[in-house]
Amino acid sequence: MKGKRYRKQLKVLHADLVEMQEWVRESGAKVCIVFEGRDSAGKGGVIKALTERVSPRVFRVVALPAPTDREKSQMYVQRYIPHLPAGGEVVIFDRSWYNRAGVERVFGFCGEKDVRDFLRMVPSVERVMVESGIILLKYWLEVGPEQQTLRLESRIDDPRKIWKLSDMDIASYAKWDEYTKARDDMLTQTHSDWAPWHTVRSDDKKSARLNVIADILARVPYLPLSKMNVELPERSIAPDRDPEVVESRLVETRYSA
Repeated sequence: MKGKRYRKQLKVLHADLVEMQEWVRESGAKVCIVFEGRDSAGKGGVIKALTERVSPRVFRVVALPAPTDREKSQMYVQRYIPHLPAGGEVVIFDRSWYNRAGVERVFGFCGEKDVRDFLRMVPSVERVMVESGIILLKYWLEVGPEQQTLRLESRIDDPRKIWKLSDMDIASYAKWDEYTKARDDMLTQTHSDWAPWHTVRSDDKKSARLNVIADILARVPYLPLSKMNVELPERSIAPDRDPEVVESRLVETRYSA
């Protein structure tokens, strides 16, 4: 998708997201959005596009690090529960409890019994979440092998992207088939009427972002609120009493218009 068309469509969706945000805030709705996918599937780009024009006080992104020794001893989903949304919040998980069915399984960080127990129990846990009033949306971003290679290669020599290329990313690159098997098992076993999976083709990153945002807007039953009539009040501006207070602390002008 061409950049000009993308920005035009994104601007419209951003306005709709603000309307959704205000409805969430006013109604006390609880929205939880889960993004999963292979490395470089475009999760970060989708989340950035989703959140760049809304309030971080309403839209909150959760990207948890590897579990600590204490967290490893807890009930598996325990460390995710405190991050679930309260009333008036949209919580976005950049990877989630589904790590157990993905990276942990592929790399042997947990046993096969742990995986089977997780796949059996997680639909019930998600049912409790939904019955508590959470609107739960789960997205799997699907990237092809050729596009994944191009994206990972682009990170190697780009100083802006090198932080995205971890040792785990490099190791997982060779495990395409293992991830495919884990993905299919996860999507089959944890797709439910109350918390279905929605898959998105993400080889074209721009169209994937637009499609995800449009789908979220279609699935959250928000109602546009009446617009406020705002007028700025009059104000008086007196001359600075001591211009040097500001001037002496100015950052060096390295760039100018």
